[in-house]
Amino acid sequence: MLIDHPNGGSVYAYTGGRAWETSAADARPCVVMLHGALNDHSVWTLPARWLAHHGRDVLVPDLPGHGRSGGPVLPDVGALADWLLALLDRLGRRRVALIGHSMGSLIALEAASRAVGSALDVSHLVLVGTAVPMPVSAALLATAAQQPLQAIEMVVSFAHSSLGAKPGNPGPGTWHHGASRQLMRQVLARSMAAGESAGVEHNLFHHDFGICNAYQDGMAAAARVAAAGATRCSVVVGERDRMTAPRAAQDVTAALAAQRLGLPKAGHDLMQEDPEGLLQALRRALI
Repeated sequence: MLIDHPNGGSVYAYTGGRAWETSAADARPCVVMLHGALNDHSVWTLPARWLAHHGRDVLVPDLPGHGRSGGPVLPDVGALADWLLALLDRLGRRRVALIGHSMGSLIALEAASRAVGSALDVSHLVLVGTAVPMPVSAALLATAAQQPLQAIEMVVSFAHSSLGAKPGNPGPGTWHHGASRQLMRQVLARSMAAGESAGVEHNLFHHDFGICNAYQDGMAAAARVAAAGATRCSVVVGERDRMTAPRAAQDVTAALAAQRLGLPKAGHDLMQEDPEGLLQALRRALI
């Protein structure tokens, strides 16, 4: 569905194949799922559909300047958290579960922190494939700035636990590496075209990885969420993650007093590599 954001611009949000009930806000538990860098809502399609057809309202927005949502892109994680909170206010939601993958996990964490003491009740916070802080190597940032297509190849390689196909995927014959590469290229191309016509930031790869690298408020945000004591927190990791290594999530897991849910055979791209394992982890996290 398309939503007019209160700060301007149009937001596309996937709702899991069910109509969004605007007249019955908070009648069903609401789950918000946030994608990562140079991705869009489509990475969450499988778990979003399951949740939407099992008693929950699901909102999976394309972040500003990504996918089908208008730009411009926002400058940092804090601005994206404020954007999300304003969107939820626009929709009249007062109780939500926030789920974020990679860059999206930072946005979810910061949004949950900023919601403390407000009218919004963040009942659950689920960080998937996270690291706090989330440093990005200087080499990758430089390549992203100068040769974004080459940087995509680097990320596609490191985002998966192995070069081999995963036979357990519900889509037989799915080429994970090729699908990830194509999605990132598509999101990049769309943003570059929009940037050229509007004169705004057009290298979305460098932008997204840059704001992950710059975000240093994660542990303070986690402490604020934990101190409020109102949010059930979980951290889901791919045990073979080479981008946000499991050990990089240890501190935030402890700070949030979060349950840790590990997927033994998955890397950073958990949604593709172990969709069933991720779904079961999300179901446990949302209890």
